[in-house]
Amino acid sequence: MNGLKRATEKNLMIFSGRSNRQLAEEVAYQLGTNLVPTSAYEFANSEMYVRYEESVRGSDAFVLQSHAAPVNEWIMEHLLMVDALKRASAKRITVVMPYYGYSRQDKKHRGREPISARLIADLFKTAGANRLMSVDLHTDQIQGYFDGPVDHLVALPILSKYVRNKYGNEQLAVVSPDAGRIKVAEQWSKRLGGAPLAFIHKTRDITRPNESVANRVVGEVAGRTCILVDDMIDTGGTITKAADALIAAGADDVIIAATHAILSGPAVDRLKNCQAREVIVTNTLPIPAERQFDKLTELSIAPLLSQAIRAVFEDGSVTSLFEQTD
Repeated sequence: MNGLKRATEKNLMIFSGRSNRQLAEEVAYQLGTNLVPTSAYEFANSEMYVRYEESVRGSDAFVLQSHAAPVNEWIMEHLLMVDALKRASAKRITVVMPYYGYSRQDKKHRGREPISARLIADLFKTAGANRLMSVDLHTDQIQGYFDGPVDHLVALPILSKYVRNKYGNEQLAVVSPDAGRIKVAEQWSKRLGGAPLAFIHKTRDITRPNESVANRVVGEVAGRTCILVDDMIDTGGTITKAADALIAAGADDVIIAATHAILSGPAVDRLKNCQAREVIVTNTLPIPAERQFDKLTELSIAPLLSQAIRAVFEDGSVTSLFEQTD
């Protein structure tokens, strides 16, 4: 990294919070620059402090932070970083959140509930963000919550390329863990040469978070290697129950593929002990060494983020990234 310029002629600058610095360093490296030196720490009462160690005036600033656990702390640090950039006269501020915190709270299921995903967008707008960039939002409607451009990137080309290269010679089926994500499964099917589709019919009690019941498999999976796809794995309950249901329905094997590895609580033990052969995720969220396991494969999202950042910086087309074939 020595000798690399931190700013290009148009003054591209990359900033990182502390939640997923390794990913930010990968992105900066692929852009031929370094992360801007930043001081960040907590006071005795847990309030946060952020300061940049060099001038950011007139810069095209991209500030990257994954909303990993502890989510509230890293979102607050992200907001402070944006506010600091605005007050230091950055020309344009793009918030890069590979995983968008509170994205599952995108609508009211019952009365007297917040729409937290909308609140997050409002907070970043108030802090000074001009643009948002994220990967595989939980629902497309979140793009409309921010008053400004939103680049909604997708990890499908990265994940599907890996799956096709490794399992392309097997009889595949693409399986959605519920009926609501069939459209995503259809995109996977196209990437995998028209593999047949199936889904898990399940029920969920909205008063009990992170719990669902896998009822039955809808579709033909017998004798096939099933690619079980979702946007995230949190506690692992839904996806591991689906994997077990597929094996019970006659599937030869199950491969789990998801973008965001939240891996809360019992997730690692559940994934280790479920009947899936491999669990494929990206590094939108950091996975500490103690939560990694033998069947886990982690793919880097840095090439996608760096391409999108370069396209925004050069006023090019981010949409073209969605149309790429792998």
